[in-house]
Amino acid sequence: MTALHSFRHWIALLTLATGLLYAQLGFSHHGWGWSSSEEFEITGTVTELSLGNPHGELTLEVDGESWIIEVGQPWRNERAGLDADMLAPGTEITVHGHRSSQQSQRLVKAERIVISGKDYNLYPNRPS
Repeated sequence: MTALHSFRHWIALLTLATGLLYAQLGFSHHGWGWSSSEEFEITGTVTELSLGNPHGELTLEVDGESWIIEVGQPWRNERAGLDADMLAPGTEITVHGHRSSQQSQRLVKAERIVISGKDYNLYPNRPS
């Protein structure tokens, strides 16, 4: 094996290993594995909003504490009927979903959002 061939082989393996590492890191947060299996409900006022890929996030003020709420990808929010105007700062919402399994984190993955009594189901086919 020539030195150039060996170098290319090493680079290919390094690229594969790096790709697998990034895929695992992304999966570990963007799936459901980081969240508790118990249903969780929280109500508060939106203070910040960022809708985009890989998923939207909003900050919810609840009893003087800030909670991060992970909402869906842009297509999922649209399919549920949610848009940025509905989640604008100052809006009171109730979030149904799953909080982080690490109790010290104020982080929730939303399954359903209630605004002015109306349900917006982000995961209509997910078993509760």
